[in-house]
Amino acid sequence: MFKKETKKIVSTVAPLTVAMGLVLTSGSAFAGNYLESAKSKDVVPNAYGECWTAKGAKEQLVEKCGDVMPEEPAPVAAAPVDGDLDNDGVPDSRDKCPNTRPGATVDASGCEIVASLTINLVEDEFDFDSATLKPGMEAALVDLANKIKESTGQEMVTVIGHTDSTGPEDYNMGLSERRAKSAADFLSGQGITDITTKGMGESAPVADNGTREGRAKNRRVEITTK
Repeated sequence: MFKKETKKIVSTVAPLTVAMGLVLTSGSAFAGNYLESAKSKDVVPNAYGECWTAKGAKEQLVEKCGDVMPEEPAPVAAAPVDGDLDNDGVPDSRDKCPNTRPGATVDASGCEIVASLTINLVEDEFDFDSATLKPGMEAALVDLANKIKESTGQEMVTVIGHTDSTGPEDYNMGLSERRAKSAADFLSGQGITDITTKGMGESAPVADNGTREGRAKNRRVEITTK
């Protein structure tokens, strides 16, 4: 008699994690093509050690998974509009002297300065071929210096010397420069520091050089502030 044997077929059931090809970490769930923590939106690994975010975007594995997903950058606040409350032409952010009176002339820092003006120093006039200041000239320079020192801004002072047409043109140019320097030195002695000088020689007369009176008026110094 033949003995009949029945072969038993054993089916091996692979673990769910192998079938899926994924290793679930504790507290994590599978959703679509990514893993996410059940408690947060942490980045977690799959079976291949790849990091995936909750958006399904593949991340480059640097050190480890489990770091919190990057937050959206905070919005950058728009820079405030720079105004000019006192309407002096200088933005408030650079205005060192706010609330300047209406119509005032100001410097680059918004501080009031002596309004742009030209002073012709012809009091007593210069003597012929001289750069020595007369008393009337000195008095006018003292008055100007006081106005500048009383202002809150920083004036730029330009001193320009002139001559009449008597004598060589080159000589008159040098004489006009000496006259400008005399006035500038006097202002400097009064505490005024931002001064430049210039000589014009006989090139800019204000009166007729054909008369004695006209020539005297042309021997002068002009001072401009701004």
